[in-house]
Amino acid sequence: MRLEPRNIQQIGDELAIAWSDGTESFVKLELLRRACPCAACGGEPDVLGQFVRPHVSHTDESFEFVGFDLVGGYGLQPRWADGHSTGIYSFTYLRRLAQHPD
Repeated sequence: MRLEPRNIQQIGDELAIAWSDGTESFVKLELLRRACPCAACGGEPDVLGQFVRPHVSHTDESFEFVGFDLVGGYGLQPRWADGHSTGIYSFTYLRRLAQHPD
């Protein structure tokens, strides 16, 4: 069975996800933003192949969730009040964040 969300909604300071396998996950919004997988937040290799992780500054708006889009049947793209929206979280990655928030 392919892992897909059946329902996604914000509940307080968490994103609640009901999965196709009948389980539920809860991910703190601050964790979701800090774990953003986009190149601007998570980093990327430079021309020499060295991984470079940029310094990311956050404000209160950085953790204010304003919505999301589903992407290609495999991921979720959150939108934040500070305008950031380039991170695409695979459903597998979202589930892992909920299970192992550290």
